[in-house]
Amino acid sequence: MMDAVLQSATRLALEKFPRKSDKFIQYGTAGFRTKGVDLPHVIYRMGILAVLRSKVKKATIGVMITASHNPEADNGVKLIDPMGEMLEALWEDIATRLANVPDADLAGMLSSLIEEEKIDMGQSASVSFARDTRPSSVPLAQALQAGIEVMQGMFQDYGLLTTPQLHYMVRCKNSAGEYGKPTEEGYYEKLTSAFLKLHAQVTHTGRYSGSLHLDAANGVGAMKIREVEKYIEKALTISLYNDGSHGKLNDKCGADYVKTGQCAPNGLPVKAGVKCASFDGDADRIVYFYVDDDGSFHLLDGDRMATLVAGFFQGLIQSTGLDLKIGLVQTAYANGSSTNYITQQLKVPVACVPTGVKHLHHKAQDFDVGVYFEANGHGTVLFSDRAMEKVEGAVVNTGLPSERRAAADKLKTVIDLINQTVGDAISDMLLVETVLNSQGWGIQDWKMCYTDLPNRQSKVTVKDRTVIQTTDAERKTTSPPGLQEAIDKLVAVFNQGRSFVRPSGTEDIVRVYAEADTQVNADKLAYEVSLLVYQLAGGIGEEPKLIS
Repeated sequence: MMDAVLQSATRLALEKFPRKSDKFIQYGTAGFRTKGVDLPHVIYRMGILAVLRSKVKKATIGVMITASHNPEADNGVKLIDPMGEMLEALWEDIATRLANVPDADLAGMLSSLIEEEKIDMGQSASVSFARDTRPSSVPLAQALQAGIEVMQGMFQDYGLLTTPQLHYMVRCKNSAGEYGKPTEEGYYEKLTSAFLKLHAQVTHTGRYSGSLHLDAANGVGAMKIREVEKYIEKALTISLYNDGSHGKLNDKCGADYVKTGQCAPNGLPVKAGVKCASFDGDADRIVYFYVDDDGSFHLLDGDRMATLVAGFFQGLIQSTGLDLKIGLVQTAYANGSSTNYITQQLKVPVACVPTGVKHLHHKAQDFDVGVYFEANGHGTVLFSDRAMEKVEGAVVNTGLPSERRAAADKLKTVIDLINQTVGDAISDMLLVETVLNSQGWGIQDWKMCYTDLPNRQSKVTVKDRTVIQTTDAERKTTSPPGLQEAIDKLVAVFNQGRSFVRPSGTEDIVRVYAEADTQVNADKLAYEVSLLVYQLAGGIGEEPKLIS
């Protein structure tokens, strides 16, 4: 019977979803991502793989069709493991092999995989999938469904969802109702009921404004925010822009555009002092921003959200009196001022890991309360089983002082506000608004916590990115010889200087980051380090130039 299924899978691949080019495609942190027209055979095969993964885990597996912050013509796919987490690293490699195997060898590879992983083909399989608003997502979802069906798997098509919503659904399905209801309504109810309860507890709002101008990147997040608004009543007034009614997805708008361009998105009229935020295309990232009276732009990115949230939890945990270990996880891209503020002012331990959300998520699990946000605005908070047990116990412990029980109940409510499976722009927006409200802060107050060091990011095209090898969470290079020593000498010349280089995960480019006491010095340091990389790592094309 298994041979017949595999032969059917191969026949359908050849007839409807053939591999049309020999272009190699790799599964990375974001899954597969490329032009939408190049993906039908890949996504068909991911439908097959999701069924096999489900059989191995004896649980529902998720598949999300999206290219997040990429241009509208791109698309992608990623698998979601049972607790809403990203696919296990070993299976990332399997996904890459499966996506690139010739059509004629598909059955043979699947047969070998089934044998290697000892997959019980008699085990039932369940796959939940969703898509974003890209035009290519509809036919790609059909290819995915075909892959699931040819392997005789059961499926639930959620249609249009944000990426975090699908992660939430998968975890709900596999946690026997303990995490929440696996429906859109269940998602909205869980988050917004917690938000409203916390909102009602604040009596003095200070300079906090319950008004937000939101750029939805012309993506799926726009329609989901409209649903959120139905639940939160007037606790937060959202003015929505780039809602998909006109304009292209992520075109001069969205979190990535705002972060990298350090400017407001097109389509959102910015007024001095008004609190603004931007989602990315699939609503798993959010950044805040505002402008001054003189038009100066101020970004509050993932680093800022991390410090805001970590400080809030530090104070709340202290109020409960519970022995809970809190920690914040960053990458080398985190601004040095944020790290100093967290360690010296908030007294919260900081761990640094390599770039990539899977590294942050994994490290955050080492703490009872693990906070992580990438600078790009993707992040969340994780709570250990020990933390959950202690909080639940404190809420019902009548022997505790009333103020400690009240603090524990508040912490329990905040936990319900957070999507622990993955960074979630909607959940993070509600969390940030809750913290600002509880502090009585306007967006300028938040910005004044510390001053970012000026920084600059650049990139150098090289013949082979693998010549760059790194260690110490990508903050130091081990190859090519002499590069790190030369970088250290340059950094020592600049006041508050810091710089590191790392190879891209997908292209033959080397990314350069530099920061210093002034923007002029940060730009100069980035230029000189880029020149080093160009000279020592086999740079090609035009030599780096100093930004003026």
